[in-house]
Amino acid sequence: MGALVALQMNAVLLLDHCKAPDCFFQFGPACDANKIPPGLNTSDIARNKLGQVEYGGPGVYSCINPGDVALTYDDGPASYTNDLLDLLKKYSATATFMITGNNNAKGEIDNATIMTDLVSNDRRMYTDGHQIASHTWSHADLCQITSAQRKNEMYKLEMALRNILGVIPTYMRSASSPLQCGCEDDMKDLGYSVIYFDLDTADYLHDSQSEIQMSKDIVDQSINAKPALSDNFLVIGHDIHQQTVYNLTEYMLQKFQGRKLVTIGECVGDPKENWYRSDARTTLI
Repeated sequence: MGALVALQMNAVLLLDHCKAPDCFFQFGPACDANKIPPGLNTSDIARNKLGQVEYGGPGVYSCINPGDVALTYDDGPASYTNDLLDLLKKYSATATFMITGNNNAKGEIDNATIMTDLVSNDRRMYTDGHQIASHTWSHADLCQITSAQRKNEMYKLEMALRNILGVIPTYMRSASSPLQCGCEDDMKDLGYSVIYFDLDTADYLHDSQSEIQMSKDIVDQSINAKPALSDNFLVIGHDIHQQTVYNLTEYMLQKFQGRKLVTIGECVGDPKENWYRSDARTTLI
C-alpha cells in the first residue's frame, strides 16, 4: 500500500512539473513552456531605442510624477481578468498588465481555438487603454536559465502578442527580482525597460476571504507612510487570484482616490508611442 501511495505522489509531482512555470523544459516537448506560437520568430526585428526610459539596467521602482499610482497585475490573462477590466472601467482607472504566454496550464494565449477568452481579454486590455507588458512566455526564473533561453522566453511571448495585437511591448517584469545575473544586459539588447515596484501587496500569499485583509493592511501601511496626495506608488498584484480581482482591487481604487491611476508608461513619463514595437508579419488571429 505504501508503494502505491508513493507512486501516486510521484505521479502528481510529475504532472506539476509538466506545466509552466515548474516544468523541466530542457528535458523534452511535454513541458508546455516548449510550445511555440505560430508565425515568424521576432529575433530579427529592429529594436531601435524608443524614448528616454533606460533599457535593462537597474530597473524602475517608482513613478516620477507626484500623485501617480501605477497598478500592475502579473501572470494573466486569467479567468478573472475580464471582471477586473470591468472594475477598472467603473473607476476610470488605467493599469498595466504583465502578461505571461503559457503558464499555470492555461494554454497558449494566442491559441484562439482553445483560449478565446484570453485572446479577447488581451485585446480588451489594449483597446481599453491599459498597457500590456511582458512577464515572459512561461514565467521562468530568468536568473536560472541561460542567456539564449531567456531570449527565447521573450521572443515567444512577443510572437504571441504580435499574433493577437500586431505589436510587441517594450516593458517587462521578470518572475525573479531583481535581475542581477546578466539578465539586465539581455533585456537591454532586446529593448526592454525593466519594471519592479515599491508597494508589494503580497496578494499571492493571501488569496482567501480570511486572509486578504493582510494585503489591505499592507496597502494601508504604505499609504500611511506616504500620506500626501502628491506621493506616488508603483503597486504589484496578480489578476490570477480571485481575492485580488473581487476584493483587494476595489479597496485599493477607493483608498487611492484623489491620486491619478496611470499605466507604467505614464508613471515614468514615457509617451504611448514608445510602449510597443510593430511587427505585422503575421495575420492577426
